[in-house]
Amino acid sequence: MKIALLQYPIVWADVNANLLAWEARLEQLSGKAELALLPEMFTTGFCIDEPQQAEDFSNSTTLTKLRYWARTFDIALFGSFMVNDGGRLYNRAFFVCPDGTETFADKRHLYAHGGEAQFFSPGHARAVAEYKGVRFAMLVCYDLRFPVWSRNRSGADYDILLYTANWPEVRIKYWDALLPARAVENQCVVCAVNRVGDDNLGLHYNGHSTIVDTHLCHLVEFADDQSGTQIADVSIDQI
Repeated sequence: MKIALLQYPIVWADVNANLLAWEARLEQLSGKAELALLPEMFTTGFCIDEPQQAEDFSNSTTLTKLRYWARTFDIALFGSFMVNDGGRLYNRAFFVCPDGTETFADKRHLYAHGGEAQFFSPGHARAVAEYKGVRFAMLVCYDLRFPVWSRNRSGADYDILLYTANWPEVRIKYWDALLPARAVENQCVVCAVNRVGDDNLGLHYNGHSTIVDTHLCHLVEFADDQSGTQIADVSIDQI
């Protein structure tokens, strides 16, 4: 399966500007990739202290765009964005397929040190999406630090573990260490996308998005601070 990681800066708290930028990038992937990974909160950045940026989930501009992109570019999409669902705010991961199938999972472990827990509600159920016969577990950023939440309990719960993140440079060594660890523990491929650039909270992000296979080979690697898209052909037979 051809999986693309899109590692780019995010315009702070500007949904429309970000949607325009991501659409142009995804259009270039039409016919080249089957699944594209977008960073956590790809339409706003990690502006968790601006709850007005959360979209009404029942009438979401972002979700409408995701459906359009998946259908038009014939590509499945994974990432997360801020939603207001029933008066509660969530950092909601999505897996949207070209045929209209959708799977959602709310971030379970909120990053209290960064203030996320003050505004957002945690998710309570892990989700596994299926696409082209492959099963994908969906997790968001800080969830990476909790191995039990990632666990492939039966050894066949899922094939590929997906992470979407805004993981800053100051803690990037943990990202680099834990992604291969999760691949080893769960005997799965790990696909993880991060952002680059600076946010309005003074944090710098240097990326390090990657795909790690079951032999601990990095199928995708970005240089520090590199913006761009990389595609890997992940062997489902190996899994």
